[in-house]
Amino acid sequence: MQFPLGFWDAGLLIAITAIILLITSEFISPYHGQTNLLIEKRRMKKAAIALSVLFLLIVFLRILEIII
Repeated sequence: MQFPLGFWDAGLLIAITAIILLITSEFISPYHGQTNLLIEKRRMKKAAIALSVLFLLIVFLRILEIII
């Protein structure tokens, strides 16, 4: 039985998660009035950037696969 989630699908899932984390980290900023949340904005932003870099790495590998 094969796992139905491929390499490219996992990359897309990572990209969507990174976008959601970035948007959420911006909405919990003190400028929007929600400052009493127990979520660390800096840690969330670092996780989103790490996932974005991982997605870019997957895209780079996909491009190399097409070229080679």
